[in-house]
Amino acid sequence: MRRLPELLAPAGSPEALRAAVQHGADAVYLGWGSFNARRGARNFSDEEFAEALAYCHVRGVRVFLTLNTLLTDQELPQALETAAAACRLGADAVLVQDWGLLTLLRLCLPDLPLHASTQMSVFTSGGAREACGDGCQRVVIARECSAEDTEAIIRNCPAEIEVFAHGALCMCYSGQCAMSALIGGRSGNRGRCAQPCRLPYGVNEPAKKHFPLSLKDSCLAGELGNMARMGVSCVKLEGRMKRPEYVAAVTRIYARLLAEGRGPTAAENRELETAFSRSGFTSWYWQGKHGAGMFGVRPENTPEPKALFAEVRAAYEKDGLRTVPVDLTCRVSAGAPCALTAADSAGHSVTVSGPVPEAARSRALTAEELETRLRKTGGTAYACREVTVELDGGLSLPASAVNALRRDALSALTEARVHPPLRRELPPPAPPENTCGSGALQWTVSVIGMAQLSPALMALNPARVCVPLELLPSLSTLPAGETEWCAILPRVWRDRDEPQLKTWLDHARSLGVTGALAGNIGHLPLLRDSGLYIYGDFGLNVFNSRSLEYLRKKGLRSACVSFELRFSQIRDLRKPLPAEAIVYGRLPLMITENCLLENSASCRCDQPNFLRDRTGAAFPLLPAYGHRTEIQNDRPLWLAELPDFRRLGLRYARLRFTTESPAECVQVFRDYLEGAPARGTFTRGLYKRGVE
Repeated sequence: MRRLPELLAPAGSPEALRAAVQHGADAVYLGWGSFNARRGARNFSDEEFAEALAYCHVRGVRVFLTLNTLLTDQELPQALETAAAACRLGADAVLVQDWGLLTLLRLCLPDLPLHASTQMSVFTSGGAREACGDGCQRVVIARECSAEDTEAIIRNCPAEIEVFAHGALCMCYSGQCAMSALIGGRSGNRGRCAQPCRLPYGVNEPAKKHFPLSLKDSCLAGELGNMARMGVSCVKLEGRMKRPEYVAAVTRIYARLLAEGRGPTAAENRELETAFSRSGFTSWYWQGKHGAGMFGVRPENTPEPKALFAEVRAAYEKDGLRTVPVDLTCRVSAGAPCALTAADSAGHSVTVSGPVPEAARSRALTAEELETRLRKTGGTAYACREVTVELDGGLSLPASAVNALRRDALSALTEARVHPPLRRELPPPAPPENTCGSGALQWTVSVIGMAQLSPALMALNPARVCVPLELLPSLSTLPAGETEWCAILPRVWRDRDEPQLKTWLDHARSLGVTGALAGNIGHLPLLRDSGLYIYGDFGLNVFNSRSLEYLRKKGLRSACVSFELRFSQIRDLRKPLPAEAIVYGRLPLMITENCLLENSASCRCDQPNFLRDRTGAAFPLLPAYGHRTEIQNDRPLWLAELPDFRRLGLRYARLRFTTESPAECVQVFRDYLEGAPARGTFTRGLYKRGVE
């Protein structure tokens, strides 16, 4: 019986896959094709992918394919075909982020197991249940989840829960980072992250040799027992961009700890750190902590651990560390073809036959000799556990015949072990109807403070005004104006926060708020019984028409499309749901569990704060719910004088006010109504240039 948790190792190349398998991985995850979150890894060719599946399956190791990036309408058919080909070959599961691809896979490949990638930004029980209800057998929760968070999710969700146990930590919640995309045009949501978080920055000071966004690697080797007790289904090791020797070194220690049910020794901890670390390791997120002690860097020209890497490489290159126990039963009877049955513990059993034995002329074959020959499985993936011989006396059988019998039996057993399961493959549904791609463009406004909602701004009659939910409890009335009021739910929260959030939603309704902005899949179960209309926010990463259709079926009344899409891509979306786009404002680069201000000195959330890079650019830092930080772009998006965004079939255009004064909010709104050129420095965002 397979132990729990399953040990899942990275396979960024065929060699890394072999290293992981030979050193004890229960499963590997790898990229094949163009749509995975580590497109910079070596990954696998078509031939290598098929070989990888056979190599792993004969050794009892599962293979998970990563298709966990955002996809355009043009890319969805190819991604679906990649998944279908993997399904035919016998891939054990597919990891997915994109709602449109999730929908297609569930409908077209209903027997293929799906895993919700950490790129889905799931960190609550409600989010995990939502993904489970959408057909995900497993949910990979956010790296920022504590043991308490994880246990609550496991207790309240029927899906398997996977936890990142070792490796690099992103500063931003996975799936919510736009820093690499907006600064350099390389999207982390598209598998092209340039890792700007590893560069020096200054918090309210020039960037020197400070790295306030560079987290140490996570190491939860000492927590495996707790994970097993709480019911974690899988522990994942990060590292598809790292060397095969690193994969081998880390995998073998975690495999050993799981098998022996213990924590790491001091020597094992040193070995993990030697293989790769950034100023050591951290387990603070798992402990429910955060702070400056979590941060570290890897100095340039850090020497390679040659001795360690040579040791593990020599071990996995022999390809004999991982063998499959097999039971052999051989029957040699006079006048009948000899027969050999090979059986494994997974229930596979095959029988092959050989020549009819001859009568012995001098010395008869003995059972001991026959067993010795059958046990010679060297050079294969098998090791004999039990050999049963049924041999009539006085018979002779050449050694070559016995060897051929053994080879044929093991070959047949291999074929049985790697044979892909029968799975249905159904045609894709028709594209969604473009029923909401026309109509007059309406202006929506979002703010971070009530002072920005001046009478002058309200007099401009925005169709919808969106206010952070946490600001509403202090109000007894809303500012006067003919508008629809919406509450912006916190981008990040936990199960323990939900009673308070529901109380606030009740109060918001009593004020006259009629809608809510949902930026996370976990918001949907929170809002279904709230009596509020649900509108999709940018955090849902809507990248294609089928994602809009997915959200329509979830009951949403509109959705904000990703600001990583080009104008032409937004224009070409079929819009079964009214679509919105952010057309003004500082775009959010990161949402972080750590408070950057608290880490650098002390919290000064009542005054302007900035993150400065090496060029002197200043990125405003805004406080976020739960003592978190949202990093904004250094300059606002400005499209007012461009006619393009008015021709995209959008129903709503959002003005996103963050650092603007009340007067500046009014001026910007008027400039957009008039199509005025920008004042000061600005960006066109990604709407013109797009992303890799």
